[in-house]
Amino acid sequence: MKKIVVVGNTGPRVRSDCELKLELKSGGGISINLQSKVKAMYGDSITRTLKDGLDFFEIKDAVIDINDSGALQFVHMARLEAAVKSLVKTEKNLLPELSEYNMYQSSRDRFRFSRLYLPGNTPSMMLNAGLHSPDGIILDLEDSVAPSKKHEARFLVRNALRQVNFYGAERMVRINQGERGIEDLEYVLPHNVHLILVPKCESSEHLVELAKRSEKILADNNIKQDIYFMPIIESALGVEKAYEISSAVDNVVAIAIGLEDYTADLGVQRTNEGSESLYARLRLVNAAKAAKIQPIDSVFSDVSDMEALKANAKKSKSYGFEGMGCIHPRQIDVIKNSFAPEPEEIRKASDIVKAFREAEDKGLGVVSIGSKMIDPPVVARAHRIINLAKKLNLIPDDMDNNEND
Repeated sequence: MKKIVVVGNTGPRVRSDCELKLELKSGGGISINLQSKVKAMYGDSITRTLKDGLDFFEIKDAVIDINDSGALQFVHMARLEAAVKSLVKTEKNLLPELSEYNMYQSSRDRFRFSRLYLPGNTPSMMLNAGLHSPDGIILDLEDSVAPSKKHEARFLVRNALRQVNFYGAERMVRINQGERGIEDLEYVLPHNVHLILVPKCESSEHLVELAKRSEKILADNNIKQDIYFMPIIESALGVEKAYEISSAVDNVVAIAIGLEDYTADLGVQRTNEGSESLYARLRLVNAAKAAKIQPIDSVFSDVSDMEALKANAKKSKSYGFEGMGCIHPRQIDVIKNSFAPEPEEIRKASDIVKAFREAEDKGLGVVSIGSKMIDPPVVARAHRIINLAKKLNLIPDDMDNNEND
């Protein structure tokens, strides 16, 4: 039986984390050896948290060596639990309190212009991410977490969902592929996650299985809220099955494309210009619109080129996408501004709605602006632009566009 395990992270660039070594003994009681720059102020608190955790798991004899880099209590608890469960079989969960500021809900049609990816085993990146005001924050259990760290990342992501202030952002988790991803659901669904990103999705059957497992987990925990899914298309096969995936289950609210893996699957280089992925992106948009869900574009990997990002986002919007992924906070505002209605769009939409109302008032069956005829789909799109502008506070909320007239 294994008696020693090491979890967490340490090193000169590590912040808000700790490395914890747990050794189980056959006697001798509890011994905790703490190294920390904040030991003078918080040493007693850290030691008490670890002792209480060992007592919770009914461990009476153990040695903990912990190298702390300013971790918060929920991180210490996650690292300890990961270590204990690597050595001892137990059904107990060492949960921090669920903070009241994390109790808000989401909705099917909320804006998802920007979603910020955060590595699921790096707490320092989680703590202030909400201050950058992304529409969604993704705690990632998949590609950004090394295989050897995936077990411990589950506890950290779970505790972050309970403790970290997301400042109103949609609370997202990207699970792993296959059976490991299904197992991830047990760790995150009971802790007020809003949306699950499903990586490298290639079949509707996988989403059906995820939905069934989710329903059971929520029922077992007496949770009534809806959990949404955003499958990510990252292969040629996934692109060909985009509509099937988009309409697999009712809880799919958006579908995203991951261009790094998609272009690798094609055997081509990804470019900023994007001609190599145009077919896939347009097909995904069409599938999403047919299924009445949101199409979401890939991340833009060059975090230093804001002009190229802006051009890419504008092009993405012109294709029909309704958002993009972010890998750095500096990308958020550029993306959100690029997807928001521009002043000229709002002006034209207002002119169309005004012309439509005037035609209705006169009992005319034909709507026109100058010499250009305006048909119902154009009027409907104008209403959507105005409503979006209102929600983004770009125009007064009391501006009446008479959408339901």
